[in-house]
Amino acid sequence: MSRSFRTFCFAFILLASLTTPAASGPLEDGQSAYDGEDYANAFQLWQPLAEQGDAEAQYGLGMLYDDGFGVPQDFAEAAAWYRKAADQGHAEAQYDLGMMYAGGQGVPQDWEQTFTWIRKSADQGRAEAEYSLGALYESGHGVPQDMSEALKWYGRAADQGDAGAQYRLGMLYAEGRGVPRDRVQAYLWLDLAAARSNASVTSERDKVAMHMTSAQLAEARKLVQEWKARTKPAE
Repeated sequence: MSRSFRTFCFAFILLASLTTPAASGPLEDGQSAYDGEDYANAFQLWQPLAEQGDAEAQYGLGMLYDDGFGVPQDFAEAAAWYRKAADQGHAEAQYDLGMMYAGGQGVPQDWEQTFTWIRKSADQGRAEAEYSLGALYESGHGVPQDMSEALKWYGRAADQGDAGAQYRLGMLYAEGRGVPRDRVQAYLWLDLAAARSNASVTSERDKVAMHMTSAQLAEARKLVQEWKARTKPAE
């Protein structure tokens, strides 16, 4: 399983003023090289910083080893660098390390470790981690099954626009699992997920709609529009 099966996000926030360009350094230069697919140069720029304890650079090396970009693919090295960054509180590294424990890549498969690192990332508000934490609570992997916790974490991720969490939340409401059946809420979350997913999600939404009154459908569609208006980025 390559890293393309795990969602990742790697961004650096640079301070800048309206009149003065942001200062550049090896960390930022490494990011530019990475963005330009000059992975060997990114590795050369990040490695010294990573060895000095820079969490962003450590995460960068983890990604390069994970994907085999600029270096031979080595999951054990990827996990080691993710761990160094994760220990410093790097949310993306915590998430990716948790996913490596889930898949047994570079580390022994360990659901408890998966839960530990995914929870740390979710506590920092990372939507993918919140969704994954909900899935762990729903399935009982690495933690006792707890549907109320699953709903809570799915809800947090869904509110951030995570389509997977929106789908699972919608299905739980549709099926009445861990929560009283609520077709209005089911339609709301399935409709939002359908906008960013495949036809199967649309099909599940339409199945729910078949059992709804016109008043319920109107209420659900109003909630969809209200959610979209509330979360629309400011222009």
